[in-house]
Amino acid sequence: MKLTLFQADAFTDKVFGGNPAAVCPLREWLPDELMQKIALENNLSETAFFVPNGDGFGLRWFTPAVEIDLCGHATLASAHILFQYLNFGGSEIRFQTRSGFLTVGRNGEWLTMNFPSDPSVKKEEPLMEKVLGIQPKEILKGKNKYLVVLNSQEEVERVSPDFSLMLQLPALGVIVTARGSDVDFVSRFFAPAAGISEDPVTGSAHTVLTPYWAQVLGKNEMTAKQVSARGGYLKCKLSGDRVEMSGKAVTYLIGEIEI
Repeated sequence: MKLTLFQADAFTDKVFGGNPAAVCPLREWLPDELMQKIALENNLSETAFFVPNGDGFGLRWFTPAVEIDLCGHATLASAHILFQYLNFGGSEIRFQTRSGFLTVGRNGEWLTMNFPSDPSVKKEEPLMEKVLGIQPKEILKGKNKYLVVLNSQEEVERVSPDFSLMLQLPALGVIVTARGSDVDFVSRFFAPAAGISEDPVTGSAHTVLTPYWAQVLGKNEMTAKQVSARGGYLKCKLSGDRVEMSGKAVTYLIGEIEI
């Protein structure tokens, strides 16, 4: 069996930036074990698989270790591939996922995802200072991610976590964030429990970040950077209980895998 495989960099306008995702279009679902093996072989933070589903597509995401409930950059990459290479003619794609229906609209080079918001609440976590090697200004938690607020962009950039200790936390991962120097806020995201030490740019993290910073900054539309080594840029908007995240994507690879 031969399958077409794409790889795109999301939340960037240049190759080798943003977050790389593999995208594998299917006519029907493969066995879960096989999709997990393909994701492990790709060894990217996520591999997305989608199948036609009514007027949209069913979409699933796998890290090298597990299937996950929500992934932003691989959704953005999937929409990019559908618009650019698979002749999707509409202006908005509808995906059915483990997190419900998600949409991605196109406006020129910008793609806008509409995801459920993940508001966070304050949380005590005595281990966090040892995990991050820095004293948090504030600790909160969404559904499965810690949100750790630091004092400055510089503190976010120099965080060097203890990943073995982070695995002891009851969460999928840890977001660190602060006000940005040339954007509204910056962040980084660490998820060793999902097999990813640091994710370059994370759409799902911004479903936690956007409602937090909207309240702190007193506005619903913001700009954001994920200040990983690859880096990424997003426009974020809080709309009630939904978060809109806009970014660009570029293609790196079009190939074929043989199973």
